[in-house]
Amino acid sequence: MSTLSCKPGEVVYAADAIYNDGSLPEVEEGALLAAPGTRGVVVKTGHVEAAPEVEIFVVRFEGPDAVLGPPVGCFADELTQAVTEVASH
Repeated sequence: MSTLSCKPGEVVYAADAIYNDGSLPEVEEGALLAAPGTRGVVVKTGHVEAAPEVEIFVVRFEGPDAVLGPPVGCFADELTQAVTEVASH
């Protein structure tokens, strides 16, 4: 389990590709939301109600036009705080 610890306003990067699992109705299901290494900003943190030990980070990732995309819920192991930690694909 990841030890990612960050607060709203902090920069994070997608550790792997993040796809829409259907939770963003305005985006096609299965669409790529963030490629590995995509920079984003944490806008909110929380936890899974049924499993309080599991943190959720709401992140807005930069699009190709440098505009922030929609808020995306991510688990800690989907994110990294150092661009050098990003897996190469």
